[in-house]
Amino acid sequence: MRAASGPGFPFGTAQAADPQGYAVVVKPSGDASLDGMIQASSTLLSLQKTSAVGPYALAGRIRGDYDRIKGALESLGHYDGAVTISVAAPGSKSVDGRDPSLPQWLQDLPKGTRATITISTQSGPVFRIGHITLASGPVQDQKNAGPTGGTTPVTLDSAQRAAFGLREGQPAVASDILAAQGNLQTALQEEGHAQANVSAPVAYLRPATQTLDLTFHVGMGPVVDIGPIHFSGLSHVRERYLRRRLTIHEGQLYQPSTIEAARQDLAAVGVFASVAVRNQPPLVALANGRTTPGVSQGMPLDFTFQEAKRHTVSAQIGYSTDLGGRVGASWTHHNLLGAAEQLKLTALITGVGGTAQQGLGYDVYADFLKPDFFRRDQNLSLRVEGIRQLLYSYHQTALLVRGGITRRLTRHWSVAGSLSVEQEAIRQFGDTRDYFIASVPLSATFDNTDLSNPIDPATHGMRFNANVTPSESLEHGDAFFTIMSAAASTYFDLHRLGLTRPGRSVIAVRGLVGSVQGASTYQIPPDQRLYAGGPATVRGFRYQGVGPQYGKYGIGGTSLDAGTVEYRQRFGKSFGAAAFVDAGQVGAGSRPFQGTLRVGYGAGVRYYTPIGPVRLDVALPANRPPHGDKWELYIGLGETF
Repeated sequence: MRAASGPGFPFGTAQAADPQGYAVVVKPSGDASLDGMIQASSTLLSLQKTSAVGPYALAGRIRGDYDRIKGALESLGHYDGAVTISVAAPGSKSVDGRDPSLPQWLQDLPKGTRATITISTQSGPVFRIGHITLASGPVQDQKNAGPTGGTTPVTLDSAQRAAFGLREGQPAVASDILAAQGNLQTALQEEGHAQANVSAPVAYLRPATQTLDLTFHVGMGPVVDIGPIHFSGLSHVRERYLRRRLTIHEGQLYQPSTIEAARQDLAAVGVFASVAVRNQPPLVALANGRTTPGVSQGMPLDFTFQEAKRHTVSAQIGYSTDLGGRVGASWTHHNLLGAAEQLKLTALITGVGGTAQQGLGYDVYADFLKPDFFRRDQNLSLRVEGIRQLLYSYHQTALLVRGGITRRLTRHWSVAGSLSVEQEAIRQFGDTRDYFIASVPLSATFDNTDLSNPIDPATHGMRFNANVTPSESLEHGDAFFTIMSAAASTYFDLHRLGLTRPGRSVIAVRGLVGSVQGASTYQIPPDQRLYAGGPATVRGFRYQGVGPQYGKYGIGGTSLDAGTVEYRQRFGKSFGAAAFVDAGQVGAGSRPFQGTLRVGYGAGVRYYTPIGPVRLDVALPANRPPHGDKWELYIGLGETF
């Protein structure tokens, strides 16, 4: 206990509080942008709930806020503004934040007393940019004086001036000035000035004219080309493959954007944990056998690689009430032959329960992918697959071999073609038949959605895929037919209407059509017919449960159409929900939009993980057919589309 001695303090005695509680009041300045800057720069505000301190430390925090808030004023061009911070307690007069007795005044507050700290500002006029100097020599930093001696003016061309962007008379906003510095340096480097450097500006305040003169030191350096390109850190990846893929070459104009694009392209190969690129000391020209300092012939580059693990093991698991459970594992070699070739071996057990299943099945396959097959952006894929599935519609045991090429045409468009042969035995309605099917699947795909990972949910953009598959069925009869299908999905983020934050509320729409030309339903193998029902077409109906039926058995058809409207909403960081309506039909003719239209509806929840959302949906049929399921449950990873 001791007597209070702070100014205006009415109490006779006080017991110091440590930590000292306080509340901050920021008086509006009339400028929302400035108020936001003040609140963001104030440590009194940012630390009042998380870092309580004692009286003397609080006094230091108050005094530190003067400079921080003054900096916020100046960053918006208010170089003649004033900051006032006052401290008050119940029953006492306020104390100025710069008063030397403030620490003792706070120390003498009775324990439990909460101080009120008020921050107010007078912004003053907005200073404008005065004279702008671009100099190639040393810049003299003299208070209230311009640069003197030793400088050479730098003249910019029209493109460089446009990139620089500053002009005399515009508000002297710090972010604009610093952005101009970075923009000019970037523009110079993009023109081949690899060693260009634009220094942070030296500012000269002119209170009489309310202007700010600026001087930038600009070092251009010579225009250079890319020099020798070195690779380091490679162990299992062949350098020859990377050089063939590299999108830049020695002798090309040095441009940071093209070099960064080349780095990202190599990183996208998928076999590296990291890819970095840096400049090496520049080469110099030779004159009469002697070096000529400062005249650069090329800027050497060094790409440094850290290879990722070559082998990975993953697990698969899923469940739906119609197809039952599926569980399995995959082993992947990501760099089989040294050129990012991928070999993936997968084994799945399927048909664990399920209303559309009659027993356990399996799906075992080996996938081989060779990127950049004969040219960039062209991949070779091979698959060997063994399948057994005991569906109510049919029992199938099959061996499939497929090989094809996918070529990316543009950023959004790609095409693919392959050759597939399949030997299978199918039992349907008590009759077992063998088929040998040769087909030539052809496809074109457009995708401009915001996410390239198919597991992640898209929030805007469109996907479109068209397929044509001429097929010949041999061994049991002879039938030539062509399966044609097209699917499109689009995503609309309600943020565009100003209703929510980006990616929080999304409407997703899907549509697909299919047609078999050249043969009737019973002329083609059962597994080649068109079916609907399940998450890929119409939820609320079991797999193959939409279309012509024989009791509980799906017959399939030769035409298909289906559509979905789904609303997706995220809550917080990890949770979300969805509501949807699906509709579709399968017909016996080759023209879509025939047959009985089936409609399903439902809702689900999402849990977002680093590898995609875990999805749980429940769907009900609006017009359930005879022998149809009353409801369906779907659990999986990733959105349905």
